[in-house]
Amino acid sequence: MNIELNVSVVDDDPAVRKSICALLDSDGLTPRGFESAQSFLDAFSADDTGCLVVDVQMPGMNGLELQARLAVLGIDLPIIIITGHGDVPMAVQALKAGAFDFIEKPFDDDIFLDSVRRALAQNEMQQAEKTLFAHAVERIALLTPRESEVLEQLVTGRPNKIIAYELGISTRTVETHRARVMEKMQSRSLSHLVRMALAAGIAPQSS
Repeated sequence: MNIELNVSVVDDDPAVRKSICALLDSDGLTPRGFESAQSFLDAFSADDTGCLVVDVQMPGMNGLELQARLAVLGIDLPIIIITGHGDVPMAVQALKAGAFDFIEKPFDDDIFLDSVRRALAQNEMQQAEKTLFAHAVERIALLTPRESEVLEQLVTGRPNKIIAYELGISTRTVETHRARVMEKMQSRSLSHLVRMALAAGIAPQSS
């Protein structure tokens, strides 16, 4: 999976913003600087990926308010809060609200870059899950009602003979439906098929 992951830096201090972007750029990352929370929101696209580095204390919309705004919009970018002295209680509040991390200024470059790398890795996993979900939903829509029933039984972990008994069909018919389900779902293995079904929201049935 090849996703371009950006690091958006929101800080009203031009010198700090430029310094952070330069550090990220020197580490091979793709930084984008914004002077305010609103300028970030104005430029944000639903297709944007990566993580967000935001100063907690800013004029206008502060870091916590930006975090809350992103939550309302359903945007789940990992957020790293940058704090100054005395801002730790606000940073803890941000963590409770779902922020990925907070780092106090002045910060160690390696610690900061490690946090950013971990945040990007988390977002990459989130994007992979979204892609899997979209693909699974698209493929499930191609199944016939009977094939969908077989898939639900497979997710539960039942063998072909039990599926045949539960659905009132022959084992050979189950095998045929199972092969068609695998083909339509473009699954490489039974475990891959089950993972796709779970990603699409098909829950195992109780025995």
